Amino acid sequence: MKVQAIAGRSASRGGQWGVRKRATATAMGVVAVALLIGGFTLLVLLQGALAASTESGARHEALEVVVQMRDQGVAEAGRYIAGTAHGGQIVQILDPAGAVVAASVPSAGERPLTSLRPAPDQTQTEALSGFESIGGNDKFLVVATGVLLDDDPYTVVVAAPVQLLAETVSTVSWFLLGATPLLLLVVGVSVWLLVGRSLRQVERIRGQVSHIDSARLDERVDVPRTNDEIQSLALTMNKMLERLQSADREQRRFISDASHELRSPLATLRAGVEVAAADPSGETWHELTDILSEETSRMHYLVEDLLTLAKASDGGIRLNEEDVDLDDVVDRETRRLRSTSPHVITADLSPVRITGDARRVGQVLRNVLDNADRHAMSRIQISLNRGGGGAGAVITVDNDGDPVPEADRQRVFERFVRLDESRSREGGGSGLGLAIAAGIMAAHHGSIRATESPVGDCRFELVFPAPNG
Repeated sequence: MKVQAIAGRSASRGGQWGVRKRATATAMGVVAVALLIGGFTLLVLLQGALAASTESGARHEALEVVVQMRDQGVAEAGRYIAGTAHGGQIVQILDPAGAVVAASVPSAGERPLTSLRPAPDQTQTEALSGFESIGGNDKFLVVATGVLLDDDPYTVVVAAPVQLLAETVSTVSWFLLGATPLLLLVVGVSVWLLVGRSLRQVERIRGQVSHIDSARLDERVDVPRTNDEIQSLALTMNKMLERLQSADREQRRFISDASHELRSPLATLRAGVEVAAADPSGETWHELTDILSEETSRMHYLVEDLLTLAKASDGGIRLNEEDVDLDDVVDRETRRLRSTSPHVITADLSPVRITGDARRVGQVLRNVLDNADRHAMSRIQISLNRGGGGAGAVITVDNDGDPVPEADRQRVFERFVRLDESRSREGGGSGLGLAIAAGIMAAHHGSIRATESPVGDCRFELVFPAPNG
């Protein structure tokens, strides 16, 4: 039995793209998409911020010129714009006829930069590419503001260059374009190294598990002290190996005990057949008929018990659930025991109804009562009462034999366990009865335990759950 199937090489290296490659590719892809979205968003926001800043500067300059015109007149405002224009801005003052009366640069003194003529105290904007009057093909943002002086409408025009804006956005774009591959490379290398380091731990665990077979179930994998999922994986793997070893040990012990139990009746049958065959008269055959029949029945019941235990271990005991008058089942088994037992048997039964399989419940009681009959000195006491605290019914079976030692009260329900090893198998049973009882009680969602009565007698207590509402 190779545990290699649990974590085989094909599972850990399955496909051309392993975990390491997939993790690296996924991380790079996610970062690339994030950078693309983030970069695009950054450029849009940057361009919007720069455009708003340019327009705000042009508007502010136009308002400053309007204030100068209102306070000191057009001529003084013309000298003001000639001395204060900055950052490549071009400022014009247009009279009511649209002629240029003042300009910040001589080349803009002949022709208006724009056809915008807003009403007084109103502002209009437009984007233009180059001015024929001043030459060049630069892009400008034009802000035109109307002002009323002596009932005459004038226009203040401010043309702010947007070339710097375009160059800034272009520079940031090229920076992002150049930095993205470098960042992706850093992310890829980092993820490749980190995932590889983690997978080395997994690979070591896989390698150790792949060499563990049925002959070496006592081996365990190394647990790295990393306080992460790899450590949890190693701990879980060791727990699984412990369960496999325990199951393997239990299976081997079960097979050994079953073989030992079957050896005695088989030996008896074989010897009886050989002796009978050697007697030509046939008298020996008639003499051995009862013995052989008894041994055959013993083998039959033993095989049935083994089958029941196998079903219990696999959770495969099928229950024919129905309403069961538990007092009738207990009374029937009590009367059966009285007909065969030399001991004094008393019963105190209360009417109780549960949900379960009457035949299986009877089997539990029969096994427990037969066990009590084997160990009792003179007296067996049976009681049935309604339970409390969620229990539907409680059955106690007391006998005046020695109580089960406290250290063995769990072990007594294991297969082939006989606490009194001096007892013969013929008189002591096969050691399966209590194990079968525990399995059937578990299938009924009940419990069985060995304990001691208040007066010091041996007691077995069976608790059944309340019937389904």
